[in-house]
Amino acid sequence: MWHHFVLWLIVIFIWWKWRGRENLDKVDPEGKYIFITGCDSGFGKLAAMTFDRRGFQVIAGCLTEKGAKELKEESSANLQTVQLDVTNSDNIKQVAEQVKKEVGQRGLWGLINNAGVMGLSAPTDWLRIEHFRVPIEVNLMGLINVTLNMLPLVKKAKGRIVNVTSVGGILAICSGGYCPSKYGAEAFTNNLRLDMKPFGVKVSCIQPGLFKTDLSDRVRIIKEKVAIWNSLPPTIQRQYGEHYLKEAVFLSFLSGFRTEDFSSMNSRL
Repeated sequence: MWHHFVLWLIVIFIWWKWRGRENLDKVDPEGKYIFITGCDSGFGKLAAMTFDRRGFQVIAGCLTEKGAKELKEESSANLQTVQLDVTNSDNIKQVAEQVKKEVGQRGLWGLINNAGVMGLSAPTDWLRIEHFRVPIEVNLMGLINVTLNMLPLVKKAKGRIVNVTSVGGILAICSGGYCPSKYGAEAFTNNLRLDMKPFGVKVSCIQPGLFKTDLSDRVRIIKEKVAIWNSLPPTIQRQYGEHYLKEAVFLSFLSGFRTEDFSSMNSRL
């Protein structure tokens, strides 16, 4: 008898998820502002273009002028870009003021924290503290800093926050600073969700798997591994041996077999 009950719960869950997606499609984009970080390429650029096509007022944060220019060329005249370095607190505050002036009393309906870097991935005793610092500064501290500065605007609109983390935030798939930064982002997201619930702000995260983006460029990853190997003390090189480097390079090559189909991410955004 219990299996009938379990089956019934599964049916209810599927119906609830389907109903939620149907309601999402019915959201009226009129006057709703969304701010997105890391829009030069990859998921951020995809999100900016997707919401722009749906009629939302998109403000896209790009690290480079080149990235902003390319995004503008592929989007409607409604999409706005701002130059944003999530490791620069002064820059973040300046951009938050720009967004505040733009959204006015409406507030910010959506915040998507997407900006991220991979950093060096290698055995821990190959690395130095700065190799950990860079991804943590961008993927975790940058995410927190942007959120803190945009939070009053999101609360005003009773909006939503989406943090793009990674499967590396629930499973340590590589050494280096990337996974610690993503684990931290997961914890921050969970805390923020509880804190914001009384204010009607929804907080969620997306955990992408293996997608072909600039973040996971295999040529760059292989070059970085070889470069750091060449900089190691002879004692460390002897401990691991040349065969280890060859295997590491081969595994990095295999990481090139990733999907270029972003449709699953598109549907979750």
